[in-house]
Amino acid sequence: MAPMASMAHQAPSTHSVAFLARRAATALAAVLVLGAAAAPAAYADSASPKKLPDGLYGSKDPQYDGVWRQSLALLAQDTVGVRPAASAVKWLAGQQCADGSFTAFRAEPGKPCDAKTRRDTNPTAAAVQALAALGGHGDAVKKAVSWLKSVQNDDGGWSSMAGSPSDANSTSVVIGALAAAGEKPQSVTSKKGGKTPYDGLLTFQLGCAEKGDGHGAFTFQLKGAAPNADATAAAATGARGKGFVVEPAGKGADTPVKPLNCKDGDKKAGADDPAQAAEAGDGYLVAQLEKNGQHLLSAMPGAEKQPDVGNTADAVVSLAAGAHGAAAAKPLKWLEKNSADWAKQSGPAAYAQLVLVAHATGTDPRSFGGTDLVAALNATGPEPAAAAEKDSKDADESKDGGGLGLVWVIGIGLAIGAGIGFLLSSRKKSRL
Repeated sequence: MAPMASMAHQAPSTHSVAFLARRAATALAAVLVLGAAAAPAAYADSASPKKLPDGLYGSKDPQYDGVWRQSLALLAQDTVGVRPAASAVKWLAGQQCADGSFTAFRAEPGKPCDAKTRRDTNPTAAAVQALAALGGHGDAVKKAVSWLKSVQNDDGGWSSMAGSPSDANSTSVVIGALAAAGEKPQSVTSKKGGKTPYDGLLTFQLGCAEKGDGHGAFTFQLKGAAPNADATAAAATGARGKGFVVEPAGKGADTPVKPLNCKDGDKKAGADDPAQAAEAGDGYLVAQLEKNGQHLLSAMPGAEKQPDVGNTADAVVSLAAGAHGAAAAKPLKWLEKNSADWAKQSGPAAYAQLVLVAHATGTDPRSFGGTDLVAALNATGPEPAAAAEKDSKDADESKDGGGLGLVWVIGIGLAIGAGIGFLLSSRKKSRL
């Protein structure tokens, strides 16, 4: 869901152990393994609050993912016909800076943003998608889109932080924001070179010259980097001009996945248009899902690989966006059996991500592997203004989840520390 399951596009997003944390891990891995770095995808303008703000979803520290998890929560509620609490919408809208941008979290929204405010494309793009869907925030959406356009890189893409090299995840979430706001992404071009977001996105895709099984995959940022499942899931969805909300293709829709054809001797063969790039990315994802038992893997540097629920969810959404019903069905079944504990621990962004998975695949979010995702999501924040009677039941057990867990906050901090030199020099920025 691609800022950090989105740093998740699995955050601890996205990605959020959804999108924001995956981005943190991706960025940290790039720093540690390659020595240069993609900037972390989640920055906070304020320190951790002593008391959580009224209207905020989740009970954990919002310093790195407040706007991200709030945006996904409100968007998921709107998608299933739940009208969010006015206080929740007000909190999100109040996080916007005067220039239209958002940062990860502002403890004092009444205080004007200044030059020290670390504006971030990921929460900005997430907030655009939520506010556009809710309606009644046309001016805020317009200002945010204008700011996003103003920080587009010459290659047509975006980084998390303005002035840093583009990355696949940030470019993808901005494409989703542009589409949600009624813009045509292909018409949004860079000031120098006239490059589109799709031009930028396709630079991260690996073609047939890639050694191993990475054909069609996307890297997070650095040229020559290894295939990245998080970036691939985000980019394949973005290449279709889709955001977090993907409408179901319909009952029985099943278009075969078309991976890159690298058997014709043309080692330079690769995707040369967004639709083909999306198909090639999905081809890579299907191969990885089958290889790992219908789920994707992730690991912090030095840690043992383990199932990545958020990234698997992103892959299902990508496959659903391509009307690949049969390919999406198997990992969807895996999610229904294995996502409950992850969502409970991770909080609102994770519940929201699964609600959006259910929506994209035409699955009932109120009976997802035995879990009522809608009720669980509603219980992590203020009572919705209007919801179906079945969603009003208590689900207090889900309130423990929130934002980033301690290990991910540490990971993000390490990534920020390791990449700070890169950020300073580049200004003169995922569920691995």
